[in-house]
Amino acid sequence: MDRLQAMEVFVRVAEAGSFTAVADHLNVARSAITRQIAGLEAHLGTKLLARSTRRLSLTSSGAAYLEKCREILAMVEAAEGDLAGEKRAPRGPIRISVPMSFGIRHLVPLISDFITTYPEVTVDLEFTDQRVNLIEGGLDFTVRISQQIDPTLVIRRLSTSELTVVAAPAYLDRHGRPQHPDELLGHHCLSYTLAPSSGWSFRIDGEYRTVPIKGRLQMNNGDALLEAAIRGLGITNQPTFISAQAVQAGLLEEVLAEYSATELQIYAVFPGSRYVPHRVRVLVDYLAERLGPTPYWTRAVPRVSA
Repeated sequence: MDRLQAMEVFVRVAEAGSFTAVADHLNVARSAITRQIAGLEAHLGTKLLARSTRRLSLTSSGAAYLEKCREILAMVEAAEGDLAGEKRAPRGPIRISVPMSFGIRHLVPLISDFITTYPEVTVDLEFTDQRVNLIEGGLDFTVRISQQIDPTLVIRRLSTSELTVVAAPAYLDRHGRPQHPDELLGHHCLSYTLAPSSGWSFRIDGEYRTVPIKGRLQMNNGDALLEAAIRGLGITNQPTFISAQAVQAGLLEEVLAEYSATELQIYAVFPGSRYVPHRVRVLVDYLAERLGPTPYWTRAVPRVSA
């Protein structure tokens, strides 16, 4: 039995709490995973995992061994990286969860270029706007876009974006152009159902304030909301990585620009204290470099005042 491989499998099972999830992630039979864990327990002469019909849990020996395995695997990864230096090409699988619109619009082209550059890397890309559990999902990292991020998370900043309030010129010609955020209550607002608040945040008199909105159409996808706005159904509040192209093309017009300076941070979030493989670090560095601190969608459309 390859001891290091068995350690890595054990770490994955312990973090996921499931033999099946790890087997699916590694594309092997569940029996192969259980045999590796059983072989490791036999070699160590102790039980690492307590199995029940409902869940897996670590024994006291398993919890202590898990931390040692993480340390050893991290040291091996670092040692190999130091010996090979920058010449070592990344290889192996990477599993990522990304937001739907941002992923399709901006990450798919970059990741396509990445796997062309590094043909020994394979990427499993999952698109969802829901928050996911990295450990349970067997993910190497997830991309999150937020005004604020939990300070306890292990993160790497990739880029930035801004929220912009936009509507079709035809809609604004019919219903008027709001001059202050409070006037939004007189408009049809197209809202994002996964947003943490029922209102939109604006910087008013030097302070951020949530302004109530109303409307007859809500959706859980930014591109769908953008399409509804282009069709003249109302006003929507979208990040520039979604709205910039339509504004540049004249399909949408930005309003309330002097109030809507809400900045969004784009992060790579890693699972807890688990070591980050070389291939994952290389991909994250690549994305951060290509997206940049001032991304192309922000440079394309200069901000204007209402």
